[in-house]
Amino acid sequence: MQPLTAREVYQQLRDAALGIRPLQRLEEYAEPGQVQVDVEGWRLTLDIDGNHLRHCQRCQSPDGREGEFDSWQRFGTDPVSLLSTWELAQVERLLIETGDRRLANYPQ
Repeated sequence: MQPLTAREVYQQLRDAALGIRPLQRLEEYAEPGQVQVDVEGWRLTLDIDGNHLRHCQRCQSPDGREGEFDSWQRFGTDPVSLLSTWELAQVERLLIETGDRRLANYPQ
């Protein structure tokens, strides 16, 4: 099975930013500094730093294919870096709205 490309994962984040697909949080934190979300069956582990989404650590598609940050970095990019400034801001807003207070700059 072929691994997921950064562009395939980017498309899910972009669709969530545009409101085409819903973004839902799966659990409070995967690990410190990470949050897990679902975009219509696509499971993403996102790495956050303070108020900013840094990169996508891992993704699994509905058909079972997976991709990871380390494999995308070999090709010089990751899904988050493909987002436009506006798209990135929208994804960060969605994370705030779905309950990740770290992105909202609220005390924990």
